[in-house]
Amino acid sequence: MPTPASSPPPRPEGAAAAPGCWLHESRSSDVDALARAQPDWRLHYEQLSAGGFAGALRQLQLPGVRLVMESLNRAVRQVGEMGAGDIGFAMGVEPSAPAYFHGQRLDRHSIMIGRGDELDLTTPAGWTLIGIVVDAGLLGELWQQLYHKPWSAWLEHKLVVQARAGTAQALRAAHFSALDTAAAHPALLESPAARLQLRDAILIDWIEAIPAQVDAPAGDNLAARRRLVERACRIVAERPERAPTILELCREIGAGPRKLEHCFAEVLGMSPARYLRAIRLNGARRELEREPAAAVHDVAARWGFWHMGAFSADFKRQFGELPSALRRGAARPQVPPT
Repeated sequence: MPTPASSPPPRPEGAAAAPGCWLHESRSSDVDALARAQPDWRLHYEQLSAGGFAGALRQLQLPGVRLVMESLNRAVRQVGEMGAGDIGFAMGVEPSAPAYFHGQRLDRHSIMIGRGDELDLTTPAGWTLIGIVVDAGLLGELWQQLYHKPWSAWLEHKLVVQARAGTAQALRAAHFSALDTAAAHPALLESPAARLQLRDAILIDWIEAIPAQVDAPAGDNLAARRRLVERACRIVAERPERAPTILELCREIGAGPRKLEHCFAEVLGMSPARYLRAIRLNGARRELEREPAAAVHDVAARWGFWHMGAFSADFKRQFGELPSALRRGAARPQVPPT
């Protein structure tokens, strides 16, 4: 389930920004803490690759538009929502490996587009994302002004398009420049004219990067693959203490092993065995943090790990620390603040 939305951050020190305008920065060595650090959004992260986690986040809220930059050192799946009344646009920054947005593969020039009512994004280790989340009313007005027609119907879908030729690098540079300018000169948020100028410039940059012709995806096959993956994940989440084998899972969902493997590869970019094991390890870690008095072996058993030596080794490989460290209340190494 998505985590509860966090409260809005304090205004930048020394700046008298307009209500609803702010710059927020966060770094964390806890994947759940970073998910919670995003004001007003309900997001849930699962760490999928091995090693200690480190993530950085910068968000700039302007009237009707939020600019985002997020950098994660580990592979992560993000699910949740950012507001049904908003439209999001995002892309990777020179990604070294593919990512997957609602089951659609992303490359270095892909732009993700979709309403904020649902997010499903799986990113590889070392991935940095930039994006904007725009109030639908504001976007509709701007679309009418620019193109003299209502916004295109494909904006209602979750889709991936290729940035117009020659625009991706310029867009990334403009996005980072806007965030850096607000961080270096927070007093800009005091000026209505400066806020609107900054907002409108970055909005135009994003819209101009979208290709002139976009076709809404057919979606039926993709939706069926995603439903199969979500059903498999739900079975594991609902019965963690009885982790099914792949064959048992296939029988329950009515799909062969080859089809299950194909669907996980297409939707998440990894095998079902690897993904579902990571989910169980994440569940055990959260329970150990949430219940300090619980015995490690009891928590491990509730998540389907019966061999304590193997569980401890897998846990350390996945998170960079032993489960016993959480029981002792040992502090994680902190990432220096921004």
